[in-house]
Amino acid sequence: MRENYSVYLPQYSVGPQCYDEIGAVTRYFGKKVTIIGGKTALQKAESSIKKAIDKTDLEYLDTVWYGGNSTENNLKAMLNHEAVKNADIIFGVGGGRAVDTAKAAADTLDKAYFSFPTVASNCAPTSAISVLYNDDGSLSRYYFTKKCPLHVFINTKIIADSPEELLWAGIGDALSKECEVELATRGKALFHTPLIGLKAAAACTDPLLEFGEEALRSIRKKHPGFEFTQVILDIIVSTGIASNMTCSAVNNKIEYYYNSSLAHCFYNAYMALPQGHDYRHGAVVSYGVLVLLTYDGQIEMRDKIAAFNKKLGLPVTLEEIGISEEHEIDVIIEKAPEINEWTCVPYKADQKKYKEAILAVNEYGKSL
Repeated sequence: MRENYSVYLPQYSVGPQCYDEIGAVTRYFGKKVTIIGGKTALQKAESSIKKAIDKTDLEYLDTVWYGGNSTENNLKAMLNHEAVKNADIIFGVGGGRAVDTAKAAADTLDKAYFSFPTVASNCAPTSAISVLYNDDGSLSRYYFTKKCPLHVFINTKIIADSPEELLWAGIGDALSKECEVELATRGKALFHTPLIGLKAAAACTDPLLEFGEEALRSIRKKHPGFEFTQVILDIIVSTGIASNMTCSAVNNKIEYYYNSSLAHCFYNAYMALPQGHDYRHGAVVSYGVLVLLTYDGQIEMRDKIAAFNKKLGLPVTLEEIGISEEHEIDVIIEKAPEINEWTCVPYKADQKKYKEAILAVNEYGKSL
C-alpha cells in the first residue's frame, strides 16, 4: 500500500436540462473544446451540447467520430487528430466504447475530460478504466486513466430516447457489481478506499430489482421518470463509484483489483467463441452473475436474480447466449484461467467446478 495516493470520485449533473451546467463546470479547465463520439450519439446530443457551448466562453474546435470501436488503432487515430491535440478539453459522447476511446485519448494527452453518456449500458462514463480491443474484437487491455472523468452530464431525456435493449443490457451488467466486489474482497484486510468501494457496490443491486421493470417500461415511452432515473444512476454512477474505489493502478500496472470477478471472467472467456459479438455485453454478464452465485454456493440469491432475469428477458439459459454444444463451454473453461478475473476470488478457482456451475445455471434456467 502506497503512503501517498489520490482518489478521484465522479461528479455529475443529471436531468433533461443538465447541459446548462457545462459553462459553470468547465470554466476552470481551459477554453478549446473538441467533441469525440459515436455517430448515433452525436446525432442525438451534439446540437444540444453545441447550443450549451454557445452560451459559455468555450471555443468549439471540431467534432470527431471515434471510429466505431474502442480499439488500439482508433485510440491512435484520436491521439493524432489535430483537433484532439489542440483542445484543452475533450467531451466524450455516446456509449461505453465511444467514451472509453475519448477518455483514454484525453488521459494520454493530459487533457481535461468530461463524459456525456447517451445510453445507460455500463459505468464507462464515470470509471477510471478504458477497455481497449484489438481490431479483431478481442480484448487488448484495460487502460487505467490517472483519474476518473471530471464531470458527467447525464441527460435523462436523451438517454430515454436510446434503444431499450441497451438499458436492458445495462441492468444485466450492473447486476454484477455487488456480487463481484463482495467475492473479490472477501477475506481481505481492506483499507479505507476499497472498503468504501465495497459499501458502494452493496448499493447497486436493490434499485435494479426494485425499479428495473418500470425503467424498461419508461424507456419504451421515452419518459425519463423517477424509476428510470434511479436505474440509470445505478448503472452509470453507483457502479462507477464502486469501480473507481475498488481498483488502482500505478503506471497502468495493477496495484489492487477488486472490481470484478467470475461473472466478467465468464464474459471475457465467452468472447473467444465465434458468436461472442452476437450478444450484448450486459446480457452475457448477467448469465455470468448466475454462474458466480452458483459457483460460490449463494443459491438463494442465484434463484432471486434468476427470477428477475427471467422477468426482464435477461439470459437464464445457455441457449439464450448462443451456446448449444458442450465443446463451446469447454472453450470458455479453457480460456478462463487466462483472464485476470479468474484470480479475483478468495480461494483457488477450479475449472471443473466452474463448468459444473455453468451447466447447473442452465438446468435451473430451463425450469423457470
